Amino acid sequence: MKPPPTGVGVAEFDRQIQRADSRQHRDDYQHRTWSRNPRLVRLGVSEELGIAQSVISRLWQRFQDDGNVSRCYSTGHPRVTTWNEDRYLAGTAKRNRRSTASDLSRQLSSATGTTVSRQTVYRRLENIGLYARRPVRCVPLTATHCSLRLTWSRKHALWIPQQWSCLMFSDESRFSLQFDSHRTLIWRAPGTRYHQENTIERHRYGGAGWLVWGGIILGSRTDLHVQSVTMTDHIYRDVILEQHVRLFRGTMGAEFLFMDDNARPHRLYK
Repeated sequence: MKPPPTGVGVAEFDRQIQRADSRQHRDDYQHRTWSRNPRLVRLGVSEELGIAQSVISRLWQRFQDDGNVSRCYSTGHPRVTTWNEDRYLAGTAKRNRRSTASDLSRQLSSATGTTVSRQTVYRRLENIGLYARRPVRCVPLTATHCSLRLTWSRKHALWIPQQWSCLMFSDESRFSLQFDSHRTLIWRAPGTRYHQENTIERHRYGGAGWLVWGGIILGSRTDLHVQSVTMTDHIYRDVILEQHVRLFRGTMGAEFLFMDDNARPHRLYK
């Protein structure tokens, strides 16, 4: 028998030995009992941790099957495409921005043998910031047009607000009434709407539609003029200039300036 530690009496030492023997006997008894009845093991762990026995049962079954109780990482349905195939879709969409989702799906299937749906193509491209949007349509400008506009802008760069308040800008837009106006979608990232690769130059619009004209000036604007016929030089003179522009010119006097484009109906020939 070991001698009692320094500072501990013989009686106290005997009581510690008895408690240790009793604890060891109890642990041995629980181990033999739980090994014969696993339900008691789950019950004891459940009471010790304060969780349901069903959770203990699932973890115990998972440990017996896999040897591990950690939850496996899963994102749900397995990915149909690999990362390389996703990059292929992105590169193809950027090279040909007018390709439809069906076209991209067929090209991917032809190149890699992987078949995906249109919805999968949309999701993969949205993950990298490419969305199907309508391209911006603009009037084609020649080098002369750009040079004249740049010269005019530099000439008036130092104008003060009082001078700009005497200048009226005008514009007209045509709205197609056809069900199919040949509008296509392109793949582009947010904030790149007016980039050159995302615009389409177009001279004219075919089919029925409405023409809307309006003029803006600093702090004011004209009424909108709507017509269903093509703009001609006589309509431009008798309606636009006489009924809309002349009112502002009479109010502002000789300092009034009117800006329009060089469209043929805006220039009258005698």
